[in-house]
Amino acid sequence: MLLLVIGISLFGLYYAWFLASWVLNKDTGTDQMRVVSDAIKEGAEAFLARQNKTIGFLSILFGIAIFLIAKYIGNSLEMAYTTTIGFILGAFCSGLAGYIGMYVSIRTNIRTASAARNSLNDALMIALRGGGVSGLMVVAMSLLGVGGLFGIIAALKGYPQVFWSIDSSNFASPEAAKLICHLPFVIVGYGFGASFVALFAQLGGGIYTKAADVGADLVGKVEAGIPEDDPRNPAVIADLVGDNVGDCAGRGADLFESTAAENIGAMILGVSLWNIFGFKGLMFPLVARAFGLIASVFGIRSVSCKEDEDPMKALNRGYYLTAVLAMAGFALSVWWLLNANWNFLWCGMIGILTSLAFVYITQYYTEYKYRPVRDIAEASKTGPATNIIAGMAVAMECTAVPTIAISLAIYLSYKLGMNALPGVPGSGLYGTAVATMGMLSTCGYILAMDTFGPITDNAGGIIEMSQQPEEIRHRTDSLDAVGNTTKALTKGYAIGSAALAAFLLFSAYLDDVGNLLKEKLGENASKETLDKIWAAAHTIDLAKPEVFIGALIGGMMVFLFSALAIQAVSKAAQSVITEVRKQFKEKPGIMNGSEKPDYASCVDIVTVGALKAMIPPGAVVVFTPIIVGLLFKKVGMGAEVVGGLLMSGTISGILMATMLNNGGGAWDNAKKFIEMGTHGGKRSEAHKAAVVGDTVGDPFKDTAGPSIHVLIKLLATISLVLIPIFI
Repeated sequence: MLLLVIGISLFGLYYAWFLASWVLNKDTGTDQMRVVSDAIKEGAEAFLARQNKTIGFLSILFGIAIFLIAKYIGNSLEMAYTTTIGFILGAFCSGLAGYIGMYVSIRTNIRTASAARNSLNDALMIALRGGGVSGLMVVAMSLLGVGGLFGIIAALKGYPQVFWSIDSSNFASPEAAKLICHLPFVIVGYGFGASFVALFAQLGGGIYTKAADVGADLVGKVEAGIPEDDPRNPAVIADLVGDNVGDCAGRGADLFESTAAENIGAMILGVSLWNIFGFKGLMFPLVARAFGLIASVFGIRSVSCKEDEDPMKALNRGYYLTAVLAMAGFALSVWWLLNANWNFLWCGMIGILTSLAFVYITQYYTEYKYRPVRDIAEASKTGPATNIIAGMAVAMECTAVPTIAISLAIYLSYKLGMNALPGVPGSGLYGTAVATMGMLSTCGYILAMDTFGPITDNAGGIIEMSQQPEEIRHRTDSLDAVGNTTKALTKGYAIGSAALAAFLLFSAYLDDVGNLLKEKLGENASKETLDKIWAAAHTIDLAKPEVFIGALIGGMMVFLFSALAIQAVSKAAQSVITEVRKQFKEKPGIMNGSEKPDYASCVDIVTVGALKAMIPPGAVVVFTPIIVGLLFKKVGMGAEVVGGLLMSGTISGILMATMLNNGGGAWDNAKKFIEMGTHGGKRSEAHKAAVVGDTVGDPFKDTAGPSIHVLIKLLATISLVLIPIFI
């Protein structure tokens, strides 16, 4: 089974390389187009190189800290080595996945723009396949990392047969079973490293992209009255760079850590069912995800459209094909590995349906066709204040339906899991793990659609800045509009999967606490005593003041983190606005085209500001659970108090991320709705108010909101890794 997973992972990497080669062989347009594209490429690579140096330095420092904490506080040299190596490996792979995805995307934009001169279909295929490189790379590297690390450690421990075993017969002895069941807990460090890098990558990229966007919009659109992507705007290149470092590199690292952490979490929950499924229960998450990778390959390959067709329809067809093939692979995995217990297939179906539900819920709250966005546009007629009030109301309202959807998914999958194996402890939780696997089975295609957004946005900017004919701009505008939709939809998908995964990882945390407490008692303890310990470990009692304090801190941390992230955008944007105003004043010839703006100065200002500002909010997330756990360990309640913090932080994070993502998207599309001619169109008072609202929503939807997805999972992985020092 493990060889199959590794083989499919390598196939995914090969196909990503094939797509990259296919895209990079396409035409790169005119000299004017290449000048713009090269400026975007240089800015993005310069920022990412500086960001990766900063994150790499932080990762090494924290890796050393983990080693020292595990060795001297946890009193385990083996744990110190395995956790630290896993952490560094996960951090490296997460950063690499994000970098490669962005490397291809900043070279795909010019090729998409060039193809748009001749054909909408060619431009669509190039943009999606360029995005597909990132999608396939992320899933394949995640699978290869988790599966490979699991197999290597098992082989070093004397069980190389994990690579070719298809049942539990090779692990029948109690010693072998104990070792294999312990391995998922050992490789948690890999998920922690991936989460650590993803948080800073998403934060840094999000701060960069929104600071540049806010600066470009407020001075360009509102004050100077020039269009978006106008070459006269000194911040326009920084804005286009930001699309790549935020939505490509940041989101790539985000979904890499999602798939890695959830694979490990599901494997941990599979340990409790060893007596039922044996080794197959541990391998099911990896095999199911591998079949999902193949489904994504076929989905990406299938997309094409007619010249007069809405490109969104073509993308939807590809998604539906991916979902159907992923479910077929899921059914095969259940038949092969879970003894054809079809209740688990229905759990996977619930995950798929939940992802679809989040897509449609996000569409309702963020597209101008529906009531929420139209309400904000209507409120813009009376000024910025009423626009902000209406937008905040929509942002808060949009938490209700997603909460119900997630609650139903957790409840139904839990009950199906219990009915699949009546009376078996852990079967319900395994059902929720399978639902999470179902939701993430189309992850490769979803990430391809997400990266499609910044590629088409950049392509439109290249066409605008190189002053191409209007009919070409019309094609890139239609792709850009679809890209805005796919970015919003994938944010909805990301928060939905994060919510399901958060429950999975929280359950894995409780399981790990129970296992460690049972180990401390030793094998001589009675079954009754062990059962009591297991039940106590799975109880978070908020009536205890210490646990209530931990929960209160967990909720507060989400708000503090969001405040620091949004404030960082504000400070960096102020620097950009000052610079753009200064250039307009000192170079009056910019407006009539006789002088060129200094794009590089804006790029440098945003780069420095983003890298400085990403550290404080990241430090809050990383150090809060460690400090709380060690403090309350002194009264013998470290693990339980951290459990309360984790539970409250997860719930607060899910609601806050939903509010920020959908609220920001609604503000953005209310502005676009007015720009289409509603309520006076561009340059009207309603439009100026809508631009202010969109500016407020920018750090919501592209900085704080997406970063909270990572926060939720980072909290869980850091807590899982450090449980031994809390007990």
